[in-house]
Amino acid sequence: MESRQDLASILPLMPLTLRSSSLFWPPKAVDALKALSLGPDVSRVDSGKILFDAIIELRDSVRLSGEPLAFTAADGYTVFFDELISREDSRMWFGEVVPGLARLLLRLPSLLEAHYRYSDRIFGSGIAGLRILYPQEAGIVFLSQELIAALLACSFFCLFPPRSAGDLQIINFDCLFAGLYPNDKMSQKEKIKFLIHYFERVCSSIPTGFVSFERKVLSLEHSPQVISYPDVDFWGKSGMHLCSFKVSLSGFIEDQHYEALEVDFANERLGGGALSRGCLQEEIRFMINPELIAGMLFLPSMKKNEAIEIIGAERFSNYTGYASTLCFAGDHKDLRPLDYLRRRKRKIVAIDALCNPRMREFKIECIVRETNKAFCGFLNQSDYKLDLKQFEDCEFYESQLGHRISASNGQVHPIPSAHSEGEMNSDCSVADSNDKIGQLPGSSAPDETPGVATGNWGCGAFGGDLQLKSIIQWLAASQAQRPFILYYTFGEEPLQRLEQVTQWILLHGWTVGDLWNMLVEYSSQRFAGETSCCFFSWLLPEQNLRGFH
Repeated sequence: MESRQDLASILPLMPLTLRSSSLFWPPKAVDALKALSLGPDVSRVDSGKILFDAIIELRDSVRLSGEPLAFTAADGYTVFFDELISREDSRMWFGEVVPGLARLLLRLPSLLEAHYRYSDRIFGSGIAGLRILYPQEAGIVFLSQELIAALLACSFFCLFPPRSAGDLQIINFDCLFAGLYPNDKMSQKEKIKFLIHYFERVCSSIPTGFVSFERKVLSLEHSPQVISYPDVDFWGKSGMHLCSFKVSLSGFIEDQHYEALEVDFANERLGGGALSRGCLQEEIRFMINPELIAGMLFLPSMKKNEAIEIIGAERFSNYTGYASTLCFAGDHKDLRPLDYLRRRKRKIVAIDALCNPRMREFKIECIVRETNKAFCGFLNQSDYKLDLKQFEDCEFYESQLGHRISASNGQVHPIPSAHSEGEMNSDCSVADSNDKIGQLPGSSAPDETPGVATGNWGCGAFGGDLQLKSIIQWLAASQAQRPFILYYTFGEEPLQRLEQVTQWILLHGWTVGDLWNMLVEYSSQRFAGETSCCFFSWLLPEQNLRGFH
């Protein structure tokens, strides 16, 4: 273990120590966690106030006593667990969940050691192990859901050391709880409810799948061996056909049923304000899919030529509202099937748009930046797609896990002594002939490259132009050879003609280059003040669309 470069990069950011090729909690931490694992009769932790005292004791045991937590974190933990939840929920939390989290933390050293063994065995030495995925370094980290749960338990107990690596997000929960006090902000309370529910779920039944986190990079150096950052000339000369475009006036990206790539309207620092006071599209996504938070541990900020793709994050909660009206709306059973790497077939790509660009949004270099950002996210460029031949000894993996997982619903099955003929399909999962996946007209088959489910990326709080951003994403998805875009307009008035315009363009057989050149011409005029029209009106005056459906 001492010679592992991946472990060496992440270990300074972990509360564990490495000795004689093994990972350990410090002895005092083991004692404190064992007491917590035995429940409130032994630990005496039965309230938010005492819980925070236990957190301070744990932090002392891992030599973090000199590192202050957020100023009102103690008040936040106290208010939430002693005032904002019912007595029944409080008893369940302290009687069952806190002991369960302590047991999970006690297993963290062995889970992490097993993680490195398994990732080496399946992907090759050092390829997919937990490490800092630095900017401009394309790579992937492959984590079990159980390990992620243990890492998030560390976050809850605020056990991660200060973040010395540049541009890394906060990962402890102290700022999240501090946001509750002195102002009892409803959305902040609701955000914590999502995470508390996640911990209740994982403590009652440990999930058994996997999640991958990939930093995708378009090389800034032009080379035939890599996919390079496209320039204006590339886009203007593209002969790629535009993909199909479906507009949805209502609904949400995370509810789509086509196994499409789901776009996270991201901050350049993954997760944005998820663990502080943020409550917009990205932060809500991280609450209903809490395993996404694990990426904040090891993924520094994205540069202009980068995106982050996360596959397999399970959804645990439902919600209503948005921003200040956000509300936890109960449990969600994620029935997405599993792929051959035991990840749920839920692909989320984080791409960050320009923030408050105003008129510079229409400058050519900004259009190139935004289109390339989306292209990087939408391009299926992973170097880590494994041939199924590498999984011919699937029994090895199952023997390590002690169970087999159904590809149709994620249920756990005991491993039989022998497989009956036809019971297991070639991707090491249980076949289910009744598993049906929705398809848009003209879309790919389920096993092919999926489409893109997106919406008003870079608009709203980021201030982008709705029509410009919708066309930019269409260009990027088409160039990335995605079969379709499913676009959620969220009822925005400037997008009322989006379906008409896109269908007119498709009817006339435009290529990516054709549409790009029109967008560049419009943007040049708009930036120079030669037109004040929106793009749709400039491109197709309304009378040109009369009678077109």
